[in-house]
Amino acid sequence: MQSLKRLSVLFLFLISLSASAQNADSTSFEAQRMRVNKLIEDRKVKFGEYDMSLEKKTGIFGLFKSKDDMQKTIDILKNIVITDNNIFLETRRLISIKDDEKQKFQNLASEYDKQVSAYMATINKLQKENEKLKKERDNIDSSDKSTNIFLYIALGIIAVLGYLLYRNQKITKG
Repeated sequence: MQSLKRLSVLFLFLISLSASAQNADSTSFEAQRMRVNKLIEDRKVKFGEYDMSLEKKTGIFGLFKSKDDMQKTIDILKNIVITDNNIFLETRRLISIKDDEKQKFQNLASEYDKQVSAYMATINKLQKENEKLKKERDNIDSSDKSTNIFLYIALGIIAVLGYLLYRNQKITKG
């Protein structure tokens, strides 16, 4: 029972240790997620600028797009593509963090499973040893009982012989 209490205390300690490590990993995950969300917001803003640049016509009498209007639209599209590439890179990092966390937790679970299996094996070994010692104690107790019986019989025989010797001496003297 004592070993079970120790095992549960150790298990709780390991859980608290992994929770503190999880907080650090969660913090980096959240920071990365915020970077991705900011890039997505930046892309939305740039896409809004792109929509406005498509409608902007500063050419002849405002009926046509000028070369500058088209160049600004192309530049905005280039910025959107760059932002998209950054979103993909940051998302890949985010997935990598998540995969690392998953792998770390799998490793921890495997390690804890090995430790628990080792504790269980130790507990089983100690229980078997305890049973063995109980059997030895019972054997010693039963051999002590038989030794005590032989001692009582021997004492009885000695007492009877003593009495007979005493009586025999009394008869020979008297």
